[in-house]
Amino acid sequence: MRSNPVAARWWHVVTLLVIVASLITQLVLVFQGTNVLVEDGTVPPSRAMRLVNYPSYFTVQSNILLGIGAAILVVRPDADGRAFRVLRLAGLIGIAVTGVVYVTLLRGEVSLDGAAVLTNIGFHYLSPLLGVIGWLLFGPWPRIEPRTIVLSLSWPVAWLIYTLIRGDVVDWYPYPFIDVAELGYGRTLLNAAGITVVFLAVGWLFAFGDRRLGDRAYGSDDVARTR
Repeated sequence: MRSNPVAARWWHVVTLLVIVASLITQLVLVFQGTNVLVEDGTVPPSRAMRLVNYPSYFTVQSNILLGIGAAILVVRPDADGRAFRVLRLAGLIGIAVTGVVYVTLLRGEVSLDGAAVLTNIGFHYLSPLLGVIGWLLFGPWPRIEPRTIVLSLSWPVAWLIYTLIRGDVVDWYPYPFIDVAELGYGRTLLNAAGITVVFLAVGWLFAFGDRRLGDRAYGSDDVARTR
């Protein structure tokens, strides 16, 4: 059975609103210097540095990509095209990994209060759940093939390279498991390899689900013609 485009639009609207509200609220906190980006007991970085650090977080980038995909799907719930496929999958994989990594590795690393608690919930809980559940319910599928997976994973690789190069220059890393200053390159690269395995596993799960859901919604013959 094909998904309901009206219900799909409303789901993507809610997803987009959660992401936009979280991004804007967090940006205000970054500007004020009263949030998780300023560690307790340390000299706070300059406002300019905080504003550059903010979009350097993988969490922020994955939310932005998912939000752009959601915005497109609000207009066209059955959107397709090479660029859209890569964008949509990159957002889905990124937000799924964001949720998993936060819950398993980072949840105990930060102490939040006030509005930062709300942005944390939006970034790490609501956005991943809305993104993945929305894809399961409304798709669109089929949209995933091996080339799409490879292209979508080029973004996390580029992010890691950028993070390591910039971190070496400014002595700042967004996450403790890739902090070269504390761990050294050997441990950092080992951690990165582990996260890469998670990315590949999540990408495979989305590809598997995409095929099964597409077959169920459209039939195998229709699915074959869309690839």
